[in-house]
Amino acid sequence: MKYFLSLFAGIAIGAAVFMVGLYYNPFQGQPAVSPLAVTDQRIIELSFSGVPADALLYTDHGESWVEPHPDRVAELWEPAVADTRLTVTMLEDARGKVAGLGIKFLTASEATNVINGEALADSIWHVYLPGQGTFMIDQTENYWTYIRDVVVPARWSSGDSWRGSFHGILTSGPGSLGTARVSGGSGLFANLSSEAVESVTARAYSAVTGPVSMTGSLAIALPQPTMASE
Repeated sequence: MKYFLSLFAGIAIGAAVFMVGLYYNPFQGQPAVSPLAVTDQRIIELSFSGVPADALLYTDHGESWVEPHPDRVAELWEPAVADTRLTVTMLEDARGKVAGLGIKFLTASEATNVINGEALADSIWHVYLPGQGTFMIDQTENYWTYIRDVVVPARWSSGDSWRGSFHGILTSGPGSLGTARVSGGSGLFANLSSEAVESVTARAYSAVTGPVSMTGSLAIALPQPTMASE
């Protein structure tokens, strides 16, 4: 019996050490500086609220902590889209003025590997900028650092909340430098083929209702400086 207890204790301690090492591993995470920070191309910066309740429309399978809205919006419970989140939000330019509309589809990725620090999701942005045109952003996102530094501390907190300052790059591909793929649609962006990066800045999070104070940002590189103006 004592050998069984010793074996069980050893396994439990080993598992605990493994989990602690996995959580605090400094080599797992995402860069805080955008890969586009060193480009000589012109960059369009578009920001939006990362709080689902602030979106014009939000819906998912209907069983998450975020209530779909507005009223009577259809829930995505069909098998083909059951793991998808749909957000429609206003996009602002660098001066804080409304620049356009963004529609984002996000689905959890089967390539997620927590051991490698990868909590992955696949997403597509459809962006419409009045007077300029439309384009699409296709990307893989990694939420590991955000979950580790914001979500988990909120759930461990006695107050079920987190407050602090977090900034991280979410985009991790499919570009070789960890950038998203941009495809032009219409107007000034027709035939555009470029890169983009999505980042997030969080200051408050609730384990009950989700993000309380969070801003997202899209940085889009324009190969031709005269293609568009902010």
